[in-house]
Amino acid sequence: MDMHLLWYVIAGALILLGLAGTILPALPGLPLVFAGMLLAAWVDGFRLISAWTVGLLAVLTLVSIVVDIAATALGTLVGAFFSIPGLILGPFLGAMIAELLRGRELAHASRIGFGTWIGLAIGTALKLALAFAMLGIFVLALLF
Repeated sequence: MDMHLLWYVIAGALILLGLAGTILPALPGLPLVFAGMLLAAWVDGFRLISAWTVGLLAVLTLVSIVVDIAATALGTLVGAFFSIPGLILGPFLGAMIAELLRGRELAHASRIGFGTWIGLAIGTALKLALAFAMLGIFVLALLF
């Protein structure tokens, strides 16, 4: 097998794993997408994917990391103990319980919990949007 082809297969696998990681919390989604794109650009000698494009993709990756940290700051630890349902309900329940422990009323605590859950959902949507924006930039750089 040609070594270039092998590197491209590895790059593609990293990109696909990264896309899965934008939804699955166990994988570092966009950093893996970026690693695959960087590898593909390197294999090509940065002819089709320029250093400027790689720089832009790196900035988007950094933005995704900030979004990920901000979106998962509250509640994820609680969710990790209860698998997939916990990952979905954990942020809501964790924020709600924290508010109840602070002496807030149930209605207020529920709004905070719901807001936390919405924040995580928006964070996941933003990570997916960034992943597809990165893919679009990568493909456009390949074509033009």
